[in-house]
Amino acid sequence: MTDPRILVLIPARMAATRLPGKPLKDIAGLPMIVHVLRRAEEAAIGRVAVATDTPEIADVVTAHGGVAVMTRPEHPSGSDRIHEAMQKLDPEGKAEIVVNLQGDFPTISIKNIRDVLPPLADPAVDIATLASQIHTEEENLAPSVVKAVGTSLGGRRMRALYFTRATAPTGDGPRYHHIGLYAYRRAALERFVSLPPSPLELQEKLEQLRALEAGMRIDFTIVDTVPRGVDTAADLETARSILSKS
Repeated sequence: MTDPRILVLIPARMAATRLPGKPLKDIAGLPMIVHVLRRAEEAAIGRVAVATDTPEIADVVTAHGGVAVMTRPEHPSGSDRIHEAMQKLDPEGKAEIVVNLQGDFPTISIKNIRDVLPPLADPAVDIATLASQIHTEEENLAPSVVKAVGTSLGGRRMRALYFTRATAPTGDGPRYHHIGLYAYRRAALERFVSLPPSPLELQEKLEQLRALEAGMRIDFTIVDTVPRGVDTAADLETARSILSKS
């Protein structure tokens, strides 16, 4: 049984710069957004809904048995979109945790979705996320691979100190590829969307730095795999290849 205190929200919009219309792109016989919806439902951690500004996406989601919430088109980020969806789905404030699962992660594992929650067992943590150890020089050097820099808390958990597109930290030792799946305490999400973009957020173009600059605590779980995000036509073909075999 899913936990009524948890909302899993999947922001999805058609106007992607590099791959317009990507939520509805066919992958192994299903639109991409439906693959993400299915993974979230199978994780069974909470109530699942897609937050969108596009009637076509909402229609596809509901046709496949999911819940869609229409949101305003002008939101600057997925965090703002899921905040509006949360208010519409849960106006009484019963949900204590809101998971932001990107709509372009069709290959994400059920285990990874579940792995984002454990850091929130610590009441000092505001936001939880994921990272995976980097093992290739290509990942090390790519600005598209966001690095999570943190201090170990033991086991597979770290406290985030910084996020960057640069290769960091320098020197010998592990580096971590940040995975953009977040679990917010409700109060943390409310506070986050009320803050203006921060200087480091604007410089690095990384939204999570707004939270760190405001003194919010982000912890991350180390996982073994990185889900394939779909940003380009080549990414789409990769996802098709992976899911056609599953």
